[in-house]
Amino acid sequence: MKKIYIGADSAGYELKEELISYIKEKGYTVVDCGTTCHYPEFASAVAKNIQAELDTSFGILVCGTGIGMSMAANKYDGIRAAVCGDTFSARMTRMHNDANVLCIGARVIGPGLAKDIVDLFLDAE
Repeated sequence: MKKIYIGADSAGYELKEELISYIKEKGYTVVDCGTTCHYPEFASAVAKNIQAELDTSFGILVCGTGIGMSMAANKYDGIRAAVCGDTFSARMTRMHNDANVLCIGARVIGPGLAKDIVDLFLDAE
């Protein structure tokens, strides 16, 4: 089972904490890379960890919209970060784009949908 690195800015903190518990319950190893108001720091921390373990890890980044995190993470070689606000996109970005970092907007979707998106992202082939 892949290791999940997760980070957030201040807008995504509460959702990040909820997702950590949820993902751990599913049996994944979760590494919390932290939270700050300066989102590029945590996009960088998650991206660098994924770079070091490309075949054995995924990342999840949470900010207000998911957009800033995805832009920051995609600057790193080997990172394919995608913003997903629906379950179809989450599954398709794994299946057709081989995305390895999921970006979620905490101000865009609620925790129930976020969990469904995480499930489809992590379970897709």
